[in-house]
Amino acid sequence: MMYRTQPAYGSFSFGGPVTPAVKWLLIVNIVVFVFQLPFLGGAPLLWIFGLVPRLVWNELQVWQLFTYQFLHFGLFHILFNMLALWMFGCDLERAWGTRFFLKYYWVSVVGGGLCVLFLEPAQAIPTIGASAGIYGVLLAYGRLYPNNVIYLYLLFPIRMKYFVLIIGAIAFFSSISPGNSGISHLGHLGGMLFGYIYLRWGHMLNPRRSWATVRHEYYRFRLARLKRRFKIIEGRKRDDEPPTLH
Repeated sequence: MMYRTQPAYGSFSFGGPVTPAVKWLLIVNIVVFVFQLPFLGGAPLLWIFGLVPRLVWNELQVWQLFTYQFLHFGLFHILFNMLALWMFGCDLERAWGTRFFLKYYWVSVVGGGLCVLFLEPAQAIPTIGASAGIYGVLLAYGRLYPNNVIYLYLLFPIRMKYFVLIIGAIAFFSSISPGNSGISHLGHLGGMLFGYIYLRWGHMLNPRRSWATVRHEYYRFRLARLKRRFKIIEGRKRDDEPPTLH
């Protein structure tokens, strides 16, 4: 897919220059994918660093919640994930800054992993891929640039806000449908869900901002009480006073 940004002149863009965090995520994912190649004996990496809920619960391999994102199954899997990361992640990092972008990306990744871990605790096959983080990036991009247009399959124009709703609905209904498609729809949905929660209430994790919010709400409460206790009486106008203009 490709997308169009929303400047006045309506030019096309593909993510622009690579930003620092996106660059390093691309490098790490590609390097790990090379080490996964069969002639390098990369198959054991799936069981060590992929997310296997049974191993996390039984053997406490909790690092898998963080490392599963760097492994991919096949060329097209990593190609589409990295393409989406570059196309949409660079704009987010430029808008937010590297630090917040990385926090958000990791929240989406770990959130997707937690959904798989708790909702499929007996799963014994690895879940791999950066898709949870990518779905979180897509959600954030849709909230930040809702009217930007992407061209699905290079043919069908659709606004970003509708695209996010569609992929979110697909992930939801696929996650509750019976059968095994080989795709972790729970991870996709979890990435979007935890990304939304972090965007909506993540500021509460900051003690300074949390205290400022509590203090602000307290002053609003006191002001509302004072307004109920006191009645404001408008002064009577003098006859020679000019009329008020509205």
